[in-house]
Amino acid sequence: MEKRHIADVVAGRIEHLILDGILKVGQRLPSERSLSEKLGFSRSALREGLNVLRGRGIIETRQGKGSFVARMMGDAPTTPLMHLFSDHPRTLYDLLEVRALLEGESARLAALRGTEADFIMIRRRYEEMVAANSRDDVEPQQHAHLDHAFHLAICQASHNPVLVQTLQSLTDLLISSVFASVNNLYHRPVQKRQIDRQHARLYRAVVDRLPEQARRAALDHISSIRDNLQEIEAEEQRLVRASMRLNGW
Repeated sequence: MEKRHIADVVAGRIEHLILDGILKVGQRLPSERSLSEKLGFSRSALREGLNVLRGRGIIETRQGKGSFVARMMGDAPTTPLMHLFSDHPRTLYDLLEVRALLEGESARLAALRGTEADFIMIRRRYEEMVAANSRDDVEPQQHAHLDHAFHLAICQASHNPVLVQTLQSLTDLLISSVFASVNNLYHRPVQKRQIDRQHARLYRAVVDRLPEQARRAALDHISSIRDNLQEIEAEEQRLVRASMRLNGW
């Protein structure tokens, strides 16, 4: 009974690390020795706790590779939902609405609850994104991942595990929306400068602990991306109509 209790305690500690985003989906767990030292449990107790987590489907062990945090909401790229979204580009605007809901509140809470360690991580992700934006040899997909990492770091600073897990579970979908903005807007100087200013404003509001300004900055950023993408779409439609008229349709 005592052994079972310790196993549950160990499992609970590791689950908290996952909920807090310290251990991420797909991440390989540290070695037993390292993990037992970090958590303060014996290696035998750690093994029992890991067995509990395997039974719950929280972690998975791969032969010869170690234990990993399992994807608890299914393999997103292969779900029917992901295929549906991929086949209907109009859902991009639905994704932007979801981003506004999640990231507006994430920014507000990050400014209220963020620790100095959180702000260090946000600054690192921000500086990595800015450095990539100043180079010409970075592919749009890489830009999208760096952009998403910056927004995720802000979400993690909210210290709301449900919010963090929700955002992480939607990573594939959200990166697709970020990629759409990067791919369509970054090669347009005016729009790119606008996005850079918006990111800077969001970054400053969060680390300066200005919750309402941070929320507004996040919402304005998403709203601006939506408006720009809609204008590009309308412009393309005008070009198609003009071309059809020119060709006698």
